[in-house]
Amino acid sequence: MKKSMKPLARDLVDTLPSGLAGLFNPWKDSCPHDAAGNGPTEKLERLMLHLACDPEFILVGEAPGYQGCRYSGVAFTSERLLGEGAIPRILALQGRLSDRRLPFSEPSATIVWKTLYRLGIAECTILWNALQLHPYRSDNLWSNRTPTPEEIKLGEPAMRLLIEAFPKAKVVAVGKKAEGLLEEMGIAVTGAVRHPANGGATEFANGLQALM
Repeated sequence: MKKSMKPLARDLVDTLPSGLAGLFNPWKDSCPHDAAGNGPTEKLERLMLHLACDPEFILVGEAPGYQGCRYSGVAFTSERLLGEGAIPRILALQGRLSDRRLPFSEPSATIVWKTLYRLGIAECTILWNALQLHPYRSDNLWSNRTPTPEEIKLGEPAMRLLIEAFPKAKVVAVGKKAEGLLEEMGIAVTGAVRHPANGGATEFANGLQALM
């Protein structure tokens, strides 16, 4: 039986600040657009379930997005995918995560999980970000922006803790920005693949398959 990932999830989250302007912590901060029953506690529970495996791969993106991790609590994972029961170890949603009229569907998340299932590695892959806080514009909670170098450093303790927890896992940078950030942090990666956004789906899938 796999050991509980509850301590690891809590330890990861405990390294992260909360309440910072322009940075949202999904596991500590509350969003005015959270649906009832989808606060920090529920997002942490999903993270715990996601981490409860013996990963062969850790895919690292840049930062959470407003259509995905801000409400799901898991990188590259959207409300729509959770509602469909498409995420391993996490039961299909019975309600909503946000108060948006339709569930959020993040294009990159859809591509990533479709690829993981096609390659047969969905059950043994953990998804994470170099910065685990959602960077948004001050005038719009439903926006994404590129984090500053100073903000990126906020995610370093959790990033290192995750790598140490799964020393045998192959770390894969998703996108040039993630590759550069991991290099600056001194974290060795097995390889880098193109980010699936903006027409990169095929290159992302091919790159990941090549690393396998």
